[in-house]
Amino acid sequence: MDSVQVKNPAELRSVDPVWAKIREAALSAAAAEPVLAGTLHATILSQPRFESALSYHLARLTGTTEVPAALIRQTFDEALAADTAIGMAARADIVAVADRDPACTSHLDPLLWFKGYHALQTYRVGHWLWEQGRQTLAHFLQSRASALFGLDIHPGARIGQGIFIDHGTGVVIGETAVVEDGVSMLHGVTLGGTGKERGDRHPKVRRGVLLGAGAKVLGNIEIGACAKIAAGSVVLEPVPAGCTAAGVPARIIGCVDVPEPALEMDQRI
Repeated sequence: MDSVQVKNPAELRSVDPVWAKIREAALSAAAAEPVLAGTLHATILSQPRFESALSYHLARLTGTTEVPAALIRQTFDEALAADTAIGMAARADIVAVADRDPACTSHLDPLLWFKGYHALQTYRVGHWLWEQGRQTLAHFLQSRASALFGLDIHPGARIGQGIFIDHGTGVVIGETAVVEDGVSMLHGVTLGGTGKERGDRHPKVRRGVLLGAGAKVLGNIEIGACAKIAAGSVVLEPVPAGCTAAGVPARIIGCVDVPEPALEMDQRI
C-alpha cells in the first residue's frame, strides 16, 4: 500500500480508507483554521501517501541541529519501505485511537497532535533499526521520543498493532516487554523489571488488555488476554486471561464483564 498514490477521493477511500479520512479532515481543518493551512498542506495535503506524511511529521518533530529532520526522514522512509507492516500498524493505531478516545475528533488528530501516537510510531522505526543491528540510531530515536513526548519505549520491546496509549505521559516499556494487538494503556503505565536482572525480564501483555492509569507491571510475568489492570495497581504476579487485578500489591478481584476491556476503556472495577 505504501506505493499507492491515488488522487481520486472515491478511489482513495476504497484503497486506503485511513489515509482518505486523514486527508478529508485536513482539508476541512485548513478551511476552518487558515493559520494552520500551511502546516496542514506541508504535512498532509502535499504528501502522496500516508507513509510520506508520517515520516515527514515525525522527522520534523524529532530532528535536531546536529541530526536534522532531512536525515531522520531518510531513515523513516527507509524503514517504511523495507517493512510495510510498520505503515499498516501505524494505520491500525490511528483507528484504535479514533475508536477508543472520546477526545479524538477525527483520524487526523492522532497523526498531528497526540504524543502517545507519536512515541509509538517513533518506537516502530526504532524497533526496525534495532532488528537490523543499528542499536545506536535506535537509541537516539528512543531518547528523542522520551525527551519530546514523555514516553520511554525501548526499541527492543515487541509491540503489536491497534495499540492505544492515552495521554502517554510517564509510560515506560522495557526492552524485553511484549505488548500484543489491541492493548490499551493510560498515562503512567510501567512495564518494567524488578531489579538488576538481565535477560528476559519484562512483562508479556496479551491481546485486548486494559492497563489503567498509573499501573505498574513488573517482572517477566504474563497478563492474560482481555484482562484488566486497575489504575494505580502494582502487579508482581501473573494475571489470568479475562481477570481483573487491583491493589498494591495487586490481587485478582474477579472477572471482567466485557469481552475486550481495551475496547471499552472503562477503568471502573
